[in-house]
Amino acid sequence: MEKRWIFKPLPPKEIIEQLSKSIHVPESLAILLTQRGVHSFEEARNFFRPTLDQLHDPFLMKDMDKAVERLVQAIYTHEKIVVYGDYDVDGTTSVALFYGFLRTFYNNLLFYIPDRYKEGYGVSQTGIDWAYEQGASLMITLDCGIKSAQLVEYATEKGIDFIICDHHRPDLHLPQAYAVLDPKRSDCQYPYKELSGCGVGFKLLQGFCMQNSIPLDKLYPFMDLLAVSIASDIVPITGENRVMAYYGLQLLNSNPRPGLQALIQIAGFEKKLTISNVVFGLGPRINAAGRIAHAHAAVHLLLSHSKIEAEEYAREINLNNRDRQGFDTHITKEALSMIEADGLSKENKTTVLFKNDWHKGVIGIVASRCIEKYHRPTIILTESHSKASGSARSVPGFDVYNAIEECSELLEQFGGHMYAAGLTLKIENVAAFRQKFEQVVASKITEDQLIPPVEIDLALNLNQINYKFYNVIKQMEPFGPENMQPVFVSEKVYARDNARVLKDMHLKISVYQEDSPVFEAIGFGMAAFYEKVSIGKPFRLCYQVVENNFRDNKSLQLLIKDIKFYEVE
Repeated sequence: MEKRWIFKPLPPKEIIEQLSKSIHVPESLAILLTQRGVHSFEEARNFFRPTLDQLHDPFLMKDMDKAVERLVQAIYTHEKIVVYGDYDVDGTTSVALFYGFLRTFYNNLLFYIPDRYKEGYGVSQTGIDWAYEQGASLMITLDCGIKSAQLVEYATEKGIDFIICDHHRPDLHLPQAYAVLDPKRSDCQYPYKELSGCGVGFKLLQGFCMQNSIPLDKLYPFMDLLAVSIASDIVPITGENRVMAYYGLQLLNSNPRPGLQALIQIAGFEKKLTISNVVFGLGPRINAAGRIAHAHAAVHLLLSHSKIEAEEYAREINLNNRDRQGFDTHITKEALSMIEADGLSKENKTTVLFKNDWHKGVIGIVASRCIEKYHRPTIILTESHSKASGSARSVPGFDVYNAIEECSELLEQFGGHMYAAGLTLKIENVAAFRQKFEQVVASKITEDQLIPPVEIDLALNLNQINYKFYNVIKQMEPFGPENMQPVFVSEKVYARDNARVLKDMHLKISVYQEDSPVFEAIGFGMAAFYEKVSIGKPFRLCYQVVENNFRDNKSLQLLIKDIKFYEVE
């Protein structure tokens, strides 16, 4: 599929020169930093050397004082507290962090994760009834609850108070909970809006510690869980998230809790973990517990104290993940066949598919797979409790949540973010919804948004690449949304005549410019470029600079993102 190259704007020359001089880096690196909001020596120091004192005061968050006061009261009067979280990675890490920390000094505590299939997303009546039966008088929801106004009312009637910790977009009217912590509240002045659900729970515990003179050193060892939630929930790695991810990754790489250590081993990671490793290696395994069986297995894994217990849960979850991969592959094949069989598929601006026997646990993944092939907003629906229930995914720059909201008269419920959402509707409304969603998206989406973008930081000559350059880039980690690993373009690049295709899929070439050293370059899934790069003509190369470590022999390598060929005159 043709890709659209988008060059980030270059900052003013005087700013680049000033930063380059003040921190002693080449102008190319100064450009990368200014593109990431770093303009001064002080900002560079904070960026390269995050410290925990950069975390914001939790009491800047609306309702934080009320939430802390209610939690203190519950502990002081020995009330039963239920910690309630969603069944995905963000929800399960939130529960493990919150419950795990409180359990170190308070034992009148339970946790609850809803069943994805019997109860669905978010707060459930079943969960509230269970808490009531256990004698709970306080429920703390993590990564859910912001859209549960009626259920919060139901709980209040049963004498249960709610503290909501959420990061999803609220409705116009908030639930009448005892306290609602959500930085996306329109009346919340908290300076950082992009926390994960686990991040909001962490801020409540930070406030609780500060109010009760509990050393924050007791809370910080739980930041490995926070890093897993930040990575897996695909929130921006900027500001406060960057600080928390930085420290959480340090913990993951030095002294992870037994559950995460067992997962790292079973995923086969031997080198230093990055955000990307967490997203593709740990996150899917934790998620698989709730997709295939019940997510409380993930919480038990993350709370495990012993190596033996952790390894047992990790094995079980790894088997869940293998099952998930099987469902994912099979359903993706079916979904792509349905798109191809649909005569309108080429003109459509959306994909909406429904099949009643698809596994509900993998439809979000299938939606993402469909976008890889047909780059457009996609909704995959299956039957659940006699309703059509599904997951939406979007393309860069397009707000799928707003588009779904415009079809709300056809829906029973919906919720989510700009790029990912969940929805439920009557099966008889699927055809009407498909039509309305197509109309709404077609009226708003641009042609450019329907072409996969490659965001490029900078044009570079290959002779500017060396280990000194690479080592500064490495210090810009952790990479993730809004602080992605830099992408470069070099013009008039040639391939040596040793180009080859690996495993019928991957392109391996040696590249150079007229005045540059030769670099090894690899393009995964890019075998289609082999013929054209082999004819000795120059081309434009889009890539990242990475380190290849083969049998302890380290060298810089270019990871190809795309190739464009010059028009023949």
